[in-house]
Amino acid sequence: MSDRTTPEQSEPTREPAGAPAGVPADAAALARFVDHTLLKPEAVPADVTALVEEGARLGVFSVCVSPTFVAHAVEVAAGRLAVATVCGFPSGKHVSEVKAAEAARSVEDGADEVDMVIDVGAARAGDFDAVQQDIAAVRAAVPAGKVLKVIIESAALDDEQIVAVCRAAQAAGADYVKTSTGFHPAGGASVHAVALMASTVGPELGVKASGGVRTLSDALAMIEAGATRLGLSGTASVVAGFAEPAGDGSDGGATASSAVGY
Repeated sequence: MSDRTTPEQSEPTREPAGAPAGVPADAAALARFVDHTLLKPEAVPADVTALVEEGARLGVFSVCVSPTFVAHAVEVAAGRLAVATVCGFPSGKHVSEVKAAEAARSVEDGADEVDMVIDVGAARAGDFDAVQQDIAAVRAAVPAGKVLKVIIESAALDDEQIVAVCRAAQAAGADYVKTSTGFHPAGGASVHAVALMASTVGPELGVKASGGVRTLSDALAMIEAGATRLGLSGTASVVAGFAEPAGDGSDGGATASSAVGY
């Protein structure tokens, strides 16, 4: 299994689900949980440059961009933060060899982390051996020292399927399980799914909550449930919640069920 840390980066410490010590107390601490994300198909290089610069200013752990932008993001980041990308995104309906080739190219271009999408249909059909083999094929293309996250599309699965997919990811050598692409009509991250995923994989794997996490209370609820990484596109507004007066009503609810464009 590969090291979940990136050189010259300090990853948020994995804590048991709900452990108070794992909940950030300020904007800087929260930012270290964040993959600052831009996966819109209409994005242009200038958007990626702006993403990286904003991420560096906010102090996020990484930026997450489409595969075609990895090399550009790495150049702009210049070692200031990690660069993540996606694989088999967003449907997961790619043959394993194609996913592996895509992941290998992203690593060649400088990606520190790869977030792959499983074949959700295989999971829904109960073919968890196929899910594990698919993950293992990508793991083989993502070498030691690089991080592999497995997007399970939790909102499209029942609890039994979530548990089985998490176990498959663990057996295949993944470093994280991740809730959602943010593009599935079934929705994004939920506190229930994050807690179930965290309890299934234990401290050996990280858990990334993504899709519809738009407020400070959303983010903190996910971390309290066991998330060790957050995929956010609106990072600045989320971390700014720490500066808002308590009880002003601007922070919204604690369940992120809607996922639009990550």
